[in-house]
Amino acid sequence: MDRYKGFYITKCSGNNVFSYNERRDKQIYVPKLIEGNLEDVCIGEEVVFNEIDEGIEIKAKGLKNMVKLDSKDKEIYIFDNHNHAFYFWIKSLNKGNFSKGCKLVHVDQHKDTRVPENYNVDINNIDDVFKYTNETLNVGSFIKPALEHKIFSELIIIDSSYGFTLDVKGEFVLDIDLDIFSKDMDYIPYDLKIYKIKELIKRAKVITIASSPFFIDQEYAIKVLKELFNYGIIEELI
Repeated sequence: MDRYKGFYITKCSGNNVFSYNERRDKQIYVPKLIEGNLEDVCIGEEVVFNEIDEGIEIKAKGLKNMVKLDSKDKEIYIFDNHNHAFYFWIKSLNKGNFSKGCKLVHVDQHKDTRVPENYNVDINNIDDVFKYTNETLNVGSFIKPALEHKIFSELIIIDSSYGFTLDVKGEFVLDIDLDIFSKDMDYIPYDLKIYKIKELIKRAKVITIASSPFFIDQEYAIKVLKELFNYGIIEELI
């Protein structure tokens, strides 16, 4: 049984720190993890991210469940807020699904390289990793700890037209934020993004995917997700 069983964060910690003192609603939800397929990736009714933007409290609803895709040769996790990637990286590493010190390829509208409050996590204790992921990290600060603890030796960020021309060599973990398809990123051709990310998916054995409800419409994000995996002939990719 995984530690992600569905719970609320009510304290000013983790992803609940944003505009906490100004918000009327003081809690956010973290969905449970299930095993399934792309049909199980759907929008829930719970607020998973809440922040005040231009004086308006924006209560973003995320995924009904986090989903570990049923796959023969790849470890694929789909979730809403991006900091959860840290937990799934450690979980996959502990299972021997990638080599410690390989590259991290981060495809995202944002760099997500903010420095967290601290690096105090025992990566050999999955319970501590879970607590750290949900109480200390947030959507912008989950990559630095992975580099600090030598989970990855190199970070390759794909967040621009130039990034989509990079030729990534060697072993890597693929980390995708679907907000790379947000309207702000429309200056990069849609077909180019789809093609490049599909090529990276084919080569990666571990893939983490964030739907980022505060930054992109979730129905559109799920539509793009299914296209990335050629839904209907998904077996060819995974």
